[in-house]
Amino acid sequence: MKERLKIIQERYNYLCDELLKPEIYEDYKKMQKISKEKNSIENIVVTYKKYNQVLQDIDAAKEMCHDEEMKDFALEELNRLSDSKKDLENKLKILLLPKDPNDEKNVIVEIRGAAGGDEANIFAGDLFRMYSKYAEHQGWSLEITHEVQGESGGYSQIEFMLSGEAVYSKMKYESGAHRVQRVPETESQGRVHTSTATVLVMPEAEEIDIEIKDSDIRVDITRSSGAGGQCVNTTDSAVRLTHIPTNIVVYCQVERSQIKNKEKAMQILKTRLYDLKQREQEEKLGKERRSKIGNGDRSEKIRTYNYPQNRLTDHRINYTVMHLDKIMEGDLEDLIEALIAEDERMRLEENVG
Repeated sequence: MKERLKIIQERYNYLCDELLKPEIYEDYKKMQKISKEKNSIENIVVTYKKYNQVLQDIDAAKEMCHDEEMKDFALEELNRLSDSKKDLENKLKILLLPKDPNDEKNVIVEIRGAAGGDEANIFAGDLFRMYSKYAEHQGWSLEITHEVQGESGGYSQIEFMLSGEAVYSKMKYESGAHRVQRVPETESQGRVHTSTATVLVMPEAEEIDIEIKDSDIRVDITRSSGAGGQCVNTTDSAVRLTHIPTNIVVYCQVERSQIKNKEKAMQILKTRLYDLKQREQEEKLGKERRSKIGNGDRSEKIRTYNYPQNRLTDHRINYTVMHLDKIMEGDLEDLIEALIAEDERMRLEENVG
């Protein structure tokens, strides 16, 4: 591990030197690439520096043990520093784990109302609002690409893109079935109903990830439809793309321009094909790695939102909090961090095993 850390430290120093050269600002793409790589290893380097400082402090404390007047203080310091050394070693092991190549990517999210009729659609709308608030807290941008509003509110389906720093690294745990338990507004007798909405999070495909032949696509131009589309545009600018080999259909109507709708639809199609490709690769490997939290299947029940008790439970990590109201306002950070921590623990266990 120490040899790897030394190599990373040297690489970091080299990248810092490169960014100090005046000519780097003449090549924006190169500067961006170097900055991205530097930022990706900066946390490792900072932690490694702290670790080395602790090692030096341990040596100094051991020297103080020879001084009778300083011995008690030195022994206390050694205990404290030993704990710090252990914590930093564990952190470095986690930081050195192989990264998910998709972690830095933007995502396309699809939410659908599932079991529960109108109430499921309303809940889908609540989830969209929750993710919108969370994205706002994170400084991400959100762009709706397709929506079909429910008759009583919410959405029977909504698709949107989240763009920003390392979006997939945090949103990738959200795929699955989300269950809500509450009294619907339409319930006259005050009974608690259970409904579900499904969430699918896909890393945005890049040009190098997937190639699509023009001959494999059927393009249909239509007029916007559905409750959400009527106020978006009134011309025949909505675009539906059908990928003939897989029969995947993508619909985009959010822009007034047919060209822009086609561009967005193509990006979504590439993302869906990339997601399909990843799932097929995982199936070929035989089984999901033990360290993966959930399998991203929309049929997998991952979380319950209990409104009467103001309780949220994530079933994958047995995580329960009693402030659902704050969660629904986008306060997801503690939950996401708990999922990341458990994922790292399992990956570390797998790596050691």
